[in-house]
Amino acid sequence: MGELRGACIFGQSGGPTAVINASAYGVISQALKEDCITNVYAAEYGIKGVLADKLFDMGQEDPRELAFLMNTPSSAFGSCRYKLKDPDLDETEYKKILEVFEKHNVRYFFYNGGNDSMDTCSKISKYMQRVGYECRVMGVPKTIDNDLYGTDHCPGFPSAAKYIATSVMEVMQDARVYGAGHICVMEIMGRNAGWLTASSVLGRVNGYAPDLVYLPEMQFDFERFLGDVVRVYKEKGTVLVAASEGLKFPDGSFVSEAKTSATDGFGHAQLGGLATILSGLVAQTLGTKVRGIELSLLQRCAAHCASGTDIEEAVRSGQRAVTAAVDGVTDKMVAIERTYTEDGQYVSGLKLLNLSEVANYEKKFPRDWINEEGNNIRDEFIDYALPLIQGHVAIPREHELPRYARLKKIYAE
Repeated sequence: MGELRGACIFGQSGGPTAVINASAYGVISQALKEDCITNVYAAEYGIKGVLADKLFDMGQEDPRELAFLMNTPSSAFGSCRYKLKDPDLDETEYKKILEVFEKHNVRYFFYNGGNDSMDTCSKISKYMQRVGYECRVMGVPKTIDNDLYGTDHCPGFPSAAKYIATSVMEVMQDARVYGAGHICVMEIMGRNAGWLTASSVLGRVNGYAPDLVYLPEMQFDFERFLGDVVRVYKEKGTVLVAASEGLKFPDGSFVSEAKTSATDGFGHAQLGGLATILSGLVAQTLGTKVRGIELSLLQRCAAHCASGTDIEEAVRSGQRAVTAAVDGVTDKMVAIERTYTEDGQYVSGLKLLNLSEVANYEKKFPRDWINEEGNNIRDEFIDYALPLIQGHVAIPREHELPRYARLKKIYAE
């Protein structure tokens, strides 16, 4: 396949991570080096920016500022949660995308996101092939949930896992201040997959881990949960619970949306998230103070606690998407492949997967990494995840606070 000359567009989609901008830096910095890529654009608010022809000209940015993206959390160019319609049912949006591509001579499209984002990528790729417009489309992986199919793990997950494990260790230190009587329920992100909540046990290697861990892969039962808490409380006098926001009852409904009656321990319907519901239930059952903690957005924007391995892999994934496209590859997503050296050291390689294989699939947490009782995590997960959180990052600072990228964000004409 011969050289394809034209501009490229990079877009970010879905929930932010601590390293999504590291992938952006990988794509943008590599694209600016390629002679066949004539202009490098970043879409404002993902695919919505493409549809609205709102594109930032990356060629007008200071290279030094672009480098700060590697340590800047969240989505620097804005994100979206927007699902394109099936082009066989309605191709209006695709015609608009094609119009924008033709206007700017866009021949390369890079989209950074998770399952739904790869669906967007796949649909655009197939449509451009169908109408005969040559454009190489590549997916760049991103999600803290680690549920992206086909990749050993996903950029964004290791840094979130490191923050969660660190936070659990810090809360455990705090729990010992007043002796016995401390019960804490920590709500951790993960609507359908329990990878993040499982990460709460990584501090076990240093002697700190939750007493009980509940993932959405296991059906949740209030009575069994209360029995677990009471048992640990009697044994230790303190209890730390890590629970996924996506816990579900056997009928598939979310525990966080439970409407309960006086007969089940609540007294009335609880408002708020999972931590509020579970801590309220435990407090009424044991008659003791229970603290509910919701980590919420903190676990996906904690760049100060980022994994060096995660940043490096995020940058490299972005770079690989560009070099593969320039070499003639299209309709693929970059994925991470795990290997080990002879002395057992973790090594990550990169491979390419078909977008259609990745789009809309969710990788669940393995059942055999959950204990038989369904209330804790086995050490096999620690062996898997611990190498991913390695690497201390020297955060650029200004006035002793983090220094983030300050981009000019000049719109393309």
